[in-house]
This record gives sequence, structure tokens and C-alpha cells, in this order.
Amino acid sequence: MKKRFLSLLLLLTLFAAVFPDVNAEAASFNINFTPTCESIELVNLDTNTVVYSKNPTEKREPASITKIMTFIIASEHIDNLKGTNITVSKKVINELLGTGSSLSNIKAGDVLSAYQLLNCMMVPSGNDAALVIADYVGGGDVAKFVDMMNAKAKALGCTGTHFANPHGLHDANHYTTAADLVKITEYAMSLPYFMQITSQTRYSYSPAGGSDAGKNRLLVTTNYMIDKTLAGGKYYYKYAKGIKTGHTDESGYCLISSGSADGYSYLCVALGAPSVDAKGKKVSTRGEMIDSAALYRWALTSLSMKKVVSAGENVGEVQLKYAWNKDSLLLTAQKDCEAVLPKDVSVSSIIVKKDIPKYVKAPVKKGDVVGTATYSYADQKLATINLVASESVGRSELLHTTDVIKSIFTSVWFIVFFLIIVLLIAVYIVLAVIYNRKKKKLRKVKKYRKM
Repeated sequence: MKKRFLSLLLLLTLFAAVFPDVNAEAASFNINFTPTCESIELVNLDTNTVVYSKNPTEKREPASITKIMTFIIASEHIDNLKGTNITVSKKVINELLGTGSSLSNIKAGDVLSAYQLLNCMMVPSGNDAALVIADYVGGGDVAKFVDMMNAKAKALGCTGTHFANPHGLHDANHYTTAADLVKITEYAMSLPYFMQITSQTRYSYSPAGGSDAGKNRLLVTTNYMIDKTLAGGKYYYKYAKGIKTGHTDESGYCLISSGSADGYSYLCVALGAPSVDAKGKKVSTRGEMIDSAALYRWALTSLSMKKVVSAGENVGEVQLKYAWNKDSLLLTAQKDCEAVLPKDVSVSSIIVKKDIPKYVKAPVKKGDVVGTATYSYADQKLATINLVASESVGRSELLHTTDVIKSIFTSVWFIVFFLIIVLLIAVYIVLAVIYNRKKKKLRKVKKYRKM
């Protein structure tokens, strides 16, 4: 028994060594380094293709990256960001006392525009500004604002996200995923002022009211990737823009950024770089920024846009009914299709999965959508395009009428009806025979009686 147990233990140990994390989700393409972040998603914005991922659906605390959703809700519920003034209340400021929050140092009594508050929230990652915005939009009820955040996340298709506050302080019920953050951030990037604000390294402003009215204040970014004067330029990456940093002991170091060069644009979500070691000692190395920059370098040097199929190119065929002397129809690509792929990968390596009906019926017009073709590489979906009829084909009425007649005579209802008729005829014949026999017998009886 002991030997069996030891053998089983050895087998399990070997399995664990060969398959260290069976739940981990594989990267789309192979990269040339090992990232330190726990969860990553790198997306090519030109084609909306995920080119690298690591545990993209793992639920994690986002820390101050939360403020991207706070920006979205504020932007959508305040009509005039620059023309709407908000007074900072002491009640809101006091809520963050003792929390160790990152602050923009706004003061009770300050009168700031919503636009200024968004800068205070996104550039130095001010939790105080986030709370002021939430209190204002929520009509004095921050919980109402948080409900708006969760409703928006759901509307954007997020399936692993739940917000508990507008700033990102630790809460067990506050989480999201790298894949969801891609959806949230891509949406935010389409909003006015978002990229302008999040790509700043400095922001200067003056309150419109309060004890410091008219006095200039300067805010400095927390994102070392976009400011070469911070951290000695150690994390600076010249092709990076924005977007938001985040950090708590529970979340680790987090960063969402974008990178563009040579006509290519990427969005990178990097979550959970180590911020404390096994002994609880603070880790000063910013792994989320190192990983992000390395991923941009890899993508910009190793990937390229390749044409997968051209508009009008033959992709397949489908069986054709009711056409004279023509039993199949060629299908072509409706439009050009390009995809981001490793430079050393041939287009011939791409797998095509066609979704085409068993047949189509004439008449068919050239350009009619008949099916689709999905292109993928290394288990990564690249694109789905429509397949259209390559020519117009008229219908043969003779073939159509013949097929209609055939379908009638071979239909289940016709067969059932026919069998019922046959059965009724058979019953009629049997009854007729019985009746005739009885009639003959009756005649014989009458004839016998007359004798």
C-alpha cells in the first residue's frame, strides 16, 4: 500500500513539473522574454487582435486603474466638463483620512471644474478627486455612482468585473480582468479629453474659488513610462502614451498604456507585478512598466501586418439548386482582410474555417452573402469575413417545378395521406366483398324459401 502511495505521489509530482499551471491561458504568440506580471493582455488596435495574453480572465484588483471607469461615468453624465464647477466638500475629503491614499491635494472649499478634477484624478492618481467626482455625479450618493460603474461595465460586455468604489482602494468585492480592462479602456479612448489628459506628464491649474482661488498648482504624473525625468529615466519608453497606473499591496503594480510606432498601435494591460516580496518587504522594481515596454518592443519588431485574403478572391464553393447546367457556385471574399502576424510566419500557415450552407437556391445575385470564413493562427482568431456569390445565377422554372413536385410526392404528409387513402380503399374492398357475400347468401336463402 505504501509503495502504491509513493508511486502515486511521484506521478503527481511529475505531472505538476510538466504541467505547472493547467489553468493558465496560453499566449497568442510566443514572446522572447518571461513577464513578471500575473495577468497581461496586449492588443493590436489596428485590427483589434490579441497578440499576447497571460491569464487574461483571471480576476484581480485593479487599484487606481479603476479611475478609467470613473472617468467614463463622469464624461457621460456631465454635459460640459470645462464649464461645470464643483465645490469640494470637507465631508468627502475626510472620508480618505487614514487610508494612505494617493492624493492630488485638493482642499475643502476649492471650486474646480469637472475637467480640472479629471486631471487631478488621472495625472497624479488622486483618490480625493475621484471621490469628489463620484459624490457630485451620484447626487451626494457615491454608492449610486458605483452602481453606474457596474452597469457600464456590463454594457461594455465585461464578464469578470465588479466595482466597489470609484478610486480603487482595496476591497474584496472590487475586481476586474485584463480582458475586461481592454474593453473598458478602448471605450474610454474614444471619449473627449481622455487620451489628452492621460498622456500628460504635468498639469497646471488654479481653483476658481476657495482659499487658494487663483493660485497655481502643479500635478506630476505617476507614469514613469511617459516621463524620462522620473526614476532617472529607467522606465521611460519613447513610443508609450498614457494611460493609468495603479498600486496597492493586494493588487501589486498595475499599468495600462498604449504604444504606437511605424504605423502600428497597441494597448497593453499589465496587472499584478510584484510590489512586495515573500517577506513583505517593498519591491521597488516596477515590473509592470518593464513588461509593458518589452512587449511593445517585441510587437513592434516581431509582428507585421499581412494580407490574409483579397476582395474577390475565391475562397470556396457551395452546391447550387434550380440552376440550368450549373450545380455549384464559387464564393469569394467580400473585402480585403489583413492580420497582425509574426514576421516569420507564412500566410499559408493560417487556418481557414468556413461556415457555408449545404446548398443555396437560385436565383442568386452577385455579391449576396452566402457564408463566412474565419481565419486563425496558433489558436488565435484573426478575422471573420463574409463570403459572397461570385456571379448572378437565374432560376430554371422547369427544375424548380420538378423539384416542387418531387418534394410534394416525397413529403411525409403526402406519404401519410397516400397510406391513409390506400388503407381506406383496402377497407372499402374488404367491406364490399363481405357485403357481396352476404347479399349472395341472402339471395340463396330467398330462393330456397320459394321452393
